[in-house]
Formats: sequence, C-alpha cells, structure tokens
Amino acid sequence: MSDADDLSERIDALEMRLTYQDVTIETLNQTITAQWVEIDRLTRQVAELKERLQEAESNAPGPANEPPPHY
Repeated sequence: MSDADDLSERIDALEMRLTYQDVTIETLNQTITAQWVEIDRLTRQVAELKERLQEAESNAPGPANEPPPHY
C-alpha cells in the first residue's frame, strides 16, 4: 500500500469520526435544550404552587402555629 493510499484511508476514517461526533453533539444539544425547557416549566410551576400555598396559609382560619385540638 502506498503512502497516499494510507493517508487517504486515515483521512476517510477521520471524516467518518467527525461526522458521528457532529451527530452526537447535535443530539446532546437537543437533549440539553429540551431539559432546560422542562426545568423552566417546573420552576414556574413550583413558584406558582408556592404562591398558592402562601395564599392558602394566609387565608386559613385561626393562628398558624396553634396545635391541633387533639393535643
């Protein structure tokens, strides 16, 4: 095998590896983007639930720290 053929095979192998890496990087990017969208949605949901809980606690009858009647 000549040096030119050997070099050509090495270049082809590197090009194939680069192509697979590009696909992997794009897949990872899509996954990370989807995760951030989900994290943002969950963060907003937790904030909304926190507000609702605080509102419910402030509208609850009786003192907040009073023990239940069975104590």
